[in-house]
Amino acid sequence: MSTPNTDDPAVYKTLLESTKAIPWKIDWKTMTFAYIGPQIEALLGWSQDSWVSAQDWAARMHPDDQARVVDFCVAQSRSGNDHEADYRALTKDGQYIWIRDVVHVVRDAAGEVKSLIGFMFDISERKKNEEQLLKLQKELEELSFKDGLTGVANRRMFDSVLSVEWATAQRHSSPLSLIMCDIDYFKQYNDHYGHLQGDECLKRVARLLASGAVRARDFLARFGGEEFVLILPNTDAESAQVVAHRCRELVLQEQIPHANSPGGRILSLSMGVGTMVPTHQDQAMAFVGQVDQRLYQAKLRGRDCVVNGG
Repeated sequence: MSTPNTDDPAVYKTLLESTKAIPWKIDWKTMTFAYIGPQIEALLGWSQDSWVSAQDWAARMHPDDQARVVDFCVAQSRSGNDHEADYRALTKDGQYIWIRDVVHVVRDAAGEVKSLIGFMFDISERKKNEEQLLKLQKELEELSFKDGLTGVANRRMFDSVLSVEWATAQRHSSPLSLIMCDIDYFKQYNDHYGHLQGDECLKRVARLLASGAVRARDFLARFGGEEFVLILPNTDAESAQVVAHRCRELVLQEQIPHANSPGGRILSLSMGVGTMVPTHQDQAMAFVGQVDQRLYQAKLRGRDCVVNGG
């Protein structure tokens, strides 16, 4: 078997044109294509001879990518740096395909840029997979901060939001209020109606609490079990009490039956409320503990009530 003559330019041309990657060469001074592989027509639909200048390359690029990619490639080429760029290339039928251009800068004997040679790769499938992975990661991230049963935020998200709002309140010397809610006699509710009905009850209460805190930054989370917590940024004690009583009344008005409750025949809430303007000496979790103690006091007072604190 004879060995091909690799000094023959035709051999190189055959090798280049048999790959899926699209080879090309641009003369730097004239910014014209010295060569582009015939594979370009199969990929984008534009004929090989329609690629005359770098302007054709730029014009066949998604408008949102054009300035970024052209400016980057020109700057890198002028500096003599090999580089690569991802962008959406326009097909002849008006669609877009993701391309990765890998560029090598060729210099002459004097060190001046002489030409650019490179390869275009179709990375559409890779980009599609990347987008699906990013979407999946976002969904997983959302799930990791969401209570799987009620759909409101979970304890992990509560800790993150409290940290941010606490720092904001410290920085602006603004009041931050917290409301902790507990469904009264929820164990008895589960014992009487069953856990499936108990789950539906938790979902219902979560929706009612969410409707009671109406401002954009008001934040509701399931703190654990049958306990929920509301963060009310930039809210003074009086306003926090209004929100707490509104949430309690919304649950009472819903008239959710609770036949096994020692305190009555409908579902009710016990609530603890706290407000403070945190300083740098104060600790967020200590504040949570204070409000939790007020919730405990509400239970000691017979439940179905709100215990406030300044």
